[in-house]
Formats: sequence, structure tokens, C-alpha cells
Amino acid sequence: MKLLILGGTVFLGRHIVEAALARGHEVTLFNRGQHNPDLFPDVEKLRGDRNGDMSSLAGRHWDAAIDTSGFIPRVVKASTQALAESVKHYTFISSISVFADFTKGGIDENSPLAKLADESMEDVTNETYGALKALCEQAAEMGMPGRVLVVRPGLIVGPDDPTDRFTYWPHRVSQGGEVLAPGRPDQQIQFIDVRDLAEWIVRMVEAGKTGIYNATGPDYQLTIGRIP
Repeated sequence: MKLLILGGTVFLGRHIVEAALARGHEVTLFNRGQHNPDLFPDVEKLRGDRNGDMSSLAGRHWDAAIDTSGFIPRVVKASTQALAESVKHYTFISSISVFADFTKGGIDENSPLAKLADESMEDVTNETYGALKALCEQAAEMGMPGRVLVVRPGLIVGPDDPTDRFTYWPHRVSQGGEVLAPGRPDQQIQFIDVRDLAEWIVRMVEAGKTGIYNATGPDYQLTIGRIP
């Protein structure tokens, strides 16, 4: 397949590229070239800004596009409009942060979504991120009705994670001794390895799957205590 990846050089995006190449696909990256521009020297790279100049995409065609860098609904809408005649299938990488209420268990793809009082808001903060992602999902589906796969990952962990929000803990625990940790010892945490997620996404694209999928690992209950 010929795959266009919007982004593709940070964490999940770079692992999607690696998974796609490993499975024999022809990959093109479209991004601003601001993050890890020297990655994947043998992959075609189109420079541009999806919040402005997308002219480098004109006149090109791919089997599918994977959007790893959509955070603002207006920008996602513009991207799907620009690619509506250029790709057959569009994957939007969303987040389980789209859900409105995390105080109850059993959240599934049909659970209520977070909302913004002002849907024109474009400031991406901890408070607005989830609701903006939910609006991005809607923008993608409106731009390419019936052709969109929405993936809502949970806590993604693994190599090249720029946040260190998970990798810090196994590294610290491996050093031994008492570990000071926040939160409740009985709090359940679900996570997914970025390599597993990336390959699954590529396989879903290969199969032409559409619709909305939560994507996280099985239930794990992490118990915090004294490390010998």
C-alpha cells in the first residue's frame, strides 16, 4: 500500500512508520520538519504546514492516510478536505481522553464524550485536550464520511516516549530501595506498548477498517509498596 502519514517522527508516529515499512508498504511523510527531520532517510518527505500550506500534497494519491498529529478540529477538517480525493481511507489517532467521565469503570466506545462550552476554542491544554480530540474525530468523519478509522489509545508506553511518564517508574524501581509514588496503591492502570499499537494500526489500515476503537491493554492493578 501507499501510505501518507501526517506527522510520523514523534513516538507513536515513528513506530507506525517503522511498522509500515516492516510490512512492505511505501510511506510518504507530510510534516513541518521540526521534529527529528533526519529520521527515515530513505522515506519520501513532503514539507508543509497543515495549518496553512498543504500545497505539496496537490496532485498526489495514496491508498490511505494516517493522521498522527491532529489536535485542532479546524485543522483536521482542512486536512480531510484536502485529501478527500487523494486517499481512500483516513485514520485519525485520537485518545481515550475524549471521554467525559473517568470516575466510573466500564468505559466503551459509546460512552459520553467531553464537550467544550465554546467549540471555537483552539488552545490545547490539559483541560481542553480531550474535548478538542472528540471534535477532531467528528471533523474527520464529516470530511470523509464512512472512510474514517478512529483510534483512541490509552496510556502509550515504550521506546522513544518523550514524556517519560511511564518509563521513569520501571527504571526507578529497578534501582531498588523505597520508592515515593503519587496516587492510590489500588488504582488500576491500563497501558499499551507503542510497538503493539503501531503494528495493530497498520494492520487495521490494511484491512480497510472504519469506525471507532478504544486501544489500550488489559486491566492491570499496580500495587505500590516497599521494594526490597
